[in-house]
Amino acid sequence: MIVSQLSIFLENKAGRLAKVLEVLGNENIRVIALSVADTTEFGILRLIVSDPEKAKAILKQNSFTVNITEVISVITPCEAKHYAGILKILSDLDISVEYTYAFSSGEKSVIILRCNNNDKAIEALKENKMI
Repeated sequence: MIVSQLSIFLENKAGRLAKVLEVLGNENIRVIALSVADTTEFGILRLIVSDPEKAKAILKQNSFTVNITEVISVITPCEAKHYAGILKILSDLDISVEYTYAFSSGEKSVIILRCNNNDKAIEALKENKMI
């Protein structure tokens, strides 16, 4: 299924991540998933939150650079073979995964994927009864 993800540009300095979460927390926005990709100078914080539109507006009001991106969410059993199976389906169709991250709860994992062709990826995953 498609979910909305916030992508936030952050300077790579102490306190920036804490400030984002403080701003969201003050508005009772729940963080469902979080990933940070960084370099020495900046990072991209990716968040799945309870209210992406509200979160985007609040972060912009607080001078953060933020965008909403559509990503694919797939629920699978936690074993690595299931993650590998999803990636193989996409690879076999020459669908490139731009980035991915996952989180687990109990026996299930939620895998987040951003592909070069999300529509084709969703179609392939549906055909293979993955979503």
